[in-house]
Amino acid sequence: MIPARLRAIGVVVASSLLVLAGCADTPSAPAAAWPQRPVVRLAFDVAPDLRSVAGRETVSLTLGRRVCELVFRAWPNKPSAARAGNQLEVTGAIVDGRHVQPRVLPAGAPDGVPGTLVELPLPQCVPAGEEIRAELDFALRLGENADERLGVSPETGTAWFGSGFPLLAWVRGQGWAREDAVDIAGETATSEVFRLSDLTVSVPDGMRVAGTGQAQGERPGPRAGTRTHRFSADAVRDVAVAVGRYEVLERDITGTRLHLFTPVDGTRVEPEQWAGELDRALQRLTGRFGRFPYPDLWVAIAPAQSSGIEFPGALQFGDTRPENLTGLATHELAHQWFYGLVGGNQARDPWLDEAFASYAEASLGGATDRSYYDLEAIPDRVRGDLGDPMAEWGDRGFGTYYQGVYRQGAAALLAARAQAGPDRFDAALRGHIARHAHAVTRPADVAAAFDDLPDVLDLLRRYGALPPAG
Repeated sequence: MIPARLRAIGVVVASSLLVLAGCADTPSAPAAAWPQRPVVRLAFDVAPDLRSVAGRETVSLTLGRRVCELVFRAWPNKPSAARAGNQLEVTGAIVDGRHVQPRVLPAGAPDGVPGTLVELPLPQCVPAGEEIRAELDFALRLGENADERLGVSPETGTAWFGSGFPLLAWVRGQGWAREDAVDIAGETATSEVFRLSDLTVSVPDGMRVAGTGQAQGERPGPRAGTRTHRFSADAVRDVAVAVGRYEVLERDITGTRLHLFTPVDGTRVEPEQWAGELDRALQRLTGRFGRFPYPDLWVAIAPAQSSGIEFPGALQFGDTRPENLTGLATHELAHQWFYGLVGGNQARDPWLDEAFASYAEASLGGATDRSYYDLEAIPDRVRGDLGDPMAEWGDRGFGTYYQGVYRQGAAALLAARAQAGPDRFDAALRGHIARHAHAVTRPADVAAAFDDLPDVLDLLRRYGALPPAG
């Protein structure tokens, strides 16, 4: 994700950086998804005015350690989303057939808003290896013209909601991700991949629906005048939906089936241009990182957004200007590998996805001033802070966070690639992608990937992404 007010800065990246793009050899096959990944069923029932959604979620999971509660995150309640009018409230919960009272903790949510951390106490502690089944009812409210991952545009008759449900916050080998949300527009979500066995979205007749995964058809909805659209996905770590008065363009592009949703009232960039730019960006990215991770790519234009936001197999874009399209498309599509396929704890280690996506944008997004990503040009106030958690950036503002993680991260990775040599750097990075596909990684995993490239490790340590040697 990168806000539009900083997009213009990114547009000055040197087109000469494209010489760094190279062509990747065929990468190793990605690791298979965790066989015991949770299984999630989601049902969204969208109100006729698109301003609210009634939801139901069922999660079946078997964990590798004894637990006495389940932890979910309600990301619509983080400060930037809540201030824009969004809200998620869990209205009922059942665990293994018994009603439980959720414990809702603020965890960074603003006053007067339900918290971002929802605990479901188990009727009794469950040992490792035993299945748990949880059912949650929830109510989602969408903010009018919200420049966020959730919102509704009454003018265009469209609505969009990503992370619009209680998101299971489990990480294998680490436990529950409980980090507080922060008061800047950066992601803090953390989740293992899960199998989305069934996603249903019920909407008034005539409305189009973009989902996550592969479309499984539609049927009559729960009430007269409604239709229910179905989707499923094998391994994703979040879900995004868009509904409303959309035109839909569908075609095969590089390694995936594109479903492009643009408001019927029109956009600054014509759908054909959007599709062409996404295809070209994917060609460059697959050449660098390997096969696109998902069989379907759902792209929805959210009119009130100012930039772009990534989800596994799905993207939201604002009604961007043509001159911003190449860099923006490249950045958000790169997140399909770094965050979607190779995950991280976005609150603890935001650089693990934003630095790599910004590196892809800088080297493959084709604009005009190489000096912007010169390490000597990184502001002193952020130099060496690349590995800081979101808790450290929250009080410093998004502009400082952008300089410290996006810009500094891209600059460090570009310099590392130049020093190590493109072939060796790219091979190491492709190995990292294959080895840690569908996992939640740590900085130590990146260090292991570049263990044979000391120049790379030295640069990452110097700028704070990795701890000092020894």
